[in-house]
Amino acid sequence: MHVRVHRAFLPHLDPAASLALYRDVLGLEVREDVGSGSLRWLTFAPAAPSDEASGSGGAALVLGPPIASHGVTQAEHRTVRELMAKGVYATVSLATGDLAGAFARVEACDVVDLLQEPARRPFGGVDFAFLDPAGNVVRVVEAP
Repeated sequence: MHVRVHRAFLPHLDPAASLALYRDVLGLEVREDVGSGSLRWLTFAPAAPSDEASGSGGAALVLGPPIASHGVTQAEHRTVRELMAKGVYATVSLATGDLAGAFARVEACDVVDLLQEPARRPFGGVDFAFLDPAGNVVRVVEAP
C-alpha cells in the first residue's frame, strides 16, 4: 500500500493577506480559489515543474474558514479564534533548498510575526518560524 499526503488544512481569516504571504512571498501556486467573503478556500501548492501539468499530483495546502461546519456553537467559534490569536491552533512545516532566501523574503513581509530566526535544531536540521496572518505557526526547514 502506498499512502501520500493529498491535502493539509489551515484556517485563515483574510484571503488577501493569505494570498500575499503564500503566493507572493513564499511563491506557492494558487491551485483553487473558491467561495467568497468569510467562506473562501484557497489551495496552494509548489509550482509544477515545467514538464508537468499545473495542478496535477502532489500535496497541497488548503486555507479555509476556521469552522465551516454546522452544529458548532458561537462559544466554540470564539474558542477557536482565541486559540488562533495565541498561535496555538494550527502548525504547518514547509521545506526549501534556499532557507536564507526564504527567510529574507518572510522577514521583509509585513503580514507575519517572526517567532524564530534560522537556527539549528537540537533534533537536527535548520529552520525558522513565524505566525501567518491567521495565527498559524509556519516552520520552514532547510531541505535539499
